[in-house]
Amino acid sequence: MHYNFFCFINDFNFNLINNLPKTTSIIYRNYNEPNNIDKIKKTKNICKKKGFKLYLANEIKLALELNLDGAYIPSFNKNFNINSYTLRKKFKLLGSAHNLKELRTKELQKVNYLFISPLFLSKKGKKSLGIYKFIYLANKTNKKVICLGGINKKNIKKTNLIKPYGIAGISFFQDKQL
Repeated sequence: MHYNFFCFINDFNFNLINNLPKTTSIIYRNYNEPNNIDKIKKTKNICKKKGFKLYLANEIKLALELNLDGAYIPSFNKNFNINSYTLRKKFKLLGSAHNLKELRTKELQKVNYLFISPLFLSKKGKKSLGIYKFIYLANKTNKKVICLGGINKKNIKKTNLIKPYGIAGISFFQDKQL
């Protein structure tokens, strides 16, 4: 199994970042506190040393100012002002969607990669898409698709059925399930 991994973090965590697989990208998102630029810069420095890409959630302007690899646009962000930014050539936009309407919104926001979630039932989740609905949504777009939600040691092999571009998670990496 060769995957591109995407790990969500909400704070600088040297030990977590240092133990991630080589094909990992970091998405820094903290919706509980304002962004701490010093922590983002520390994360950027370690990501650069490890060869990881770093994306900032919901802050395109700040991601551009800090010269990060891109930005992550969550499903609740339906704003089209993001198309007004002049993006560098290698700057990538990631977006997440839970249904066809959100998928179309992310396409209009011109994201490069699309997270479709939740694939499986997570610890906190009340429902999941499942394999078939995930495939249905993935077939409705020409974007590179990343699966997110409820992925663990027991069900990661099932992702071979959907052949995603990548796998994303939070607890999956924190629980060291790789």
